[in-house]
Amino acid sequence: MDSEGSGNSPIERNKRKKSNVKSAKKGKGSVLKQKSPAEFFAENKNIAGFDNPGKSLYTTMRELVENALDSAESISVLPDIEITIEEISKSRYNSMIGLVDRERVDEELYDDFESAKAREKRLAKEARALEIEAKKPLLVKKMKDNLHGRGPKGRGDASFYRVVCKDNGRGMAHDDIPNMFGVVLSGTKYGLKQTRGKFGLGAKMALIWSKMSTGLPIEISSSLRGQSYVSFCRLDIDIHRNIPHIHKHEKRENKDQWHGAEIQVIIEGNWTTYRSKIFHYMRQLAVITPYSQFIFRFVSEVQEKNITVRFARRTDVMPPVPAETKHHPSAVDILLIKHLVEESSKQNLLQFLQHEFVNIGKTHAERLIGEMGPDFSAKMPVKGLTSQQIVRIHQLFRQAKFDDPSGDCLSPAGEYNLRLGIIKELHPDMVATYASSPQVFEGHPFIVEAGISLGGKDVKQGLNIFRFANRIPLLFEQGADVVTRTALKRINWSSYKINQMQDKIGVFVSIVSTKIPFKGTGKEYIGDDISEISSVVKSAIKQCCLQLKSKIVKKLEARERQERKRNLTRYVPDASRALVEVLRELKPGKRQRLEDDELIRKVISRDITEATFREKLTQHVEQVDYEMALEYATQRGVREEPREPIYISALEGARSSSILLHGPVFAFRLIQ
Repeated sequence: MDSEGSGNSPIERNKRKKSNVKSAKKGKGSVLKQKSPAEFFAENKNIAGFDNPGKSLYTTMRELVENALDSAESISVLPDIEITIEEISKSRYNSMIGLVDRERVDEELYDDFESAKAREKRLAKEARALEIEAKKPLLVKKMKDNLHGRGPKGRGDASFYRVVCKDNGRGMAHDDIPNMFGVVLSGTKYGLKQTRGKFGLGAKMALIWSKMSTGLPIEISSSLRGQSYVSFCRLDIDIHRNIPHIHKHEKRENKDQWHGAEIQVIIEGNWTTYRSKIFHYMRQLAVITPYSQFIFRFVSEVQEKNITVRFARRTDVMPPVPAETKHHPSAVDILLIKHLVEESSKQNLLQFLQHEFVNIGKTHAERLIGEMGPDFSAKMPVKGLTSQQIVRIHQLFRQAKFDDPSGDCLSPAGEYNLRLGIIKELHPDMVATYASSPQVFEGHPFIVEAGISLGGKDVKQGLNIFRFANRIPLLFEQGADVVTRTALKRINWSSYKINQMQDKIGVFVSIVSTKIPFKGTGKEYIGDDISEISSVVKSAIKQCCLQLKSKIVKKLEARERQERKRNLTRYVPDASRALVEVLRELKPGKRQRLEDDELIRKVISRDITEATFREKLTQHVEQVDYEMALEYATQRGVREEPREPIYISALEGARSSSILLHGPVFAFRLIQ
């Protein structure tokens, strides 16, 4: 009894033991852990576009190309970019990592676990589908492979590729290279400006994917303009600590005085499934950047599979370098105001409001401070603002009215470049372009440029939609995008004399802004729920359609005139023959006028023949056609004069200076 009362019985001891185990497990499970940014993105690689090997190959190529464009444009150099995707066999990859190829010993390890009954059922189903879909060659081949026991490649049969991108851009400083590639969320694009990238990922995600799929490091060669050496760095990344692991970092002789960067990375990929996407991306990039030159190569161990495509430069007119701007008061939140207060070099509140935000002048700033209440003054130290005072500033910013930002900080492609890019890549029969004035969404300026083309090379019937954001082609998730929905649902194409189903229509829309409101994590589409953007997109497309309508109407009228002229000309021989035969039957002097008698005599004497009538009637048809065309042009207020070719001879001798003038549809260089 005493032992039970003291709690030392076997039952009580077991209870205490179980309780202690539960407490230990609970305490062990509640230990806080921390993940580095690199570890987070490695586990959630789909956020950055690395969903599968094929998408990873596409995204790696895209990130390297866009970095190269940014690098060249930042120093106003016409971009020359070379991209190479080299196929690497499994045995070659094994030799790179020092692994010896091994033959399969236990074949059963590689078989699937499908039962004989299930396999028989599946093959019967595929055989029936094979008979139904016999007209589809790719599906037939796939099914035949399955029927013969050669299914699709398993996850273990990986394909490897070396992706190389070389540019003539700014280059990177020697000491900055490790952190620029080996630290996730580190970058130079965090200011408020129009940029292709924002998150400090890009090539770092390619390095993370390389480390996950091949274990091989990335190689970077770079040189600044005028630098006598080339920096070479081979590194990978410590995922858990988010720091670079440097294998080699050295300076090499720069014999060619080259500047720019060359990046090589070996990754697992799938060229077959994403080949078309890669070429579509390159083609669309050539449309939106006709001032760039791209050379794309695919190198295979099978010589017949090698591909080289050159996207030539069409113009040397580059968009201006986008300028960094300040925040608009209506676009800031409490956290951003606190950050600006901490980083500001201004001493008092008046100077802070004037210099840290756009569209707040001295008078406006004084009025705002007066509205904030008695706790605020113009000369109060900005570093001394309390959390409550910062909230009050934020509330006033949201309620007060401010002028919209000007849009001077944006760098659109320009109507001239957009038109040139469309003509260069698609060779359309007609093209129209339009650029909107700067508009505003949540305090951020944006500009919409649109182009519509009809006809062209390698263009399918119906709507072919090309979307761009900050001069980046968007290829995925097209169905929910504002451009697609506007083109499909809000434009009545028939009212512009365009057949939506039969005509080859190219719809090009480019949106540039200091903040693109992407939907989802993949930055692949802009939602249709933003009325400010959707209305401007619709208006821009309509403006292009109006331009095309006038061209189409003129073309239809010209076609009608040609058809009328063709019909009249068709009857000229018959009419000439009939006239000659009638006049030969008549005799002069019987109820005819003197001039008619003269005409009859000439026909009888064969001074006027059928050929004479044919020539005169043809001239008359030409004259009538010209007079009708002139009358139509006069009624529409358009006077058409005969046009002659104009030839401009090149100037010889020294050229002291040149002035470049360009507008939406032209560019002239005046040489003095």
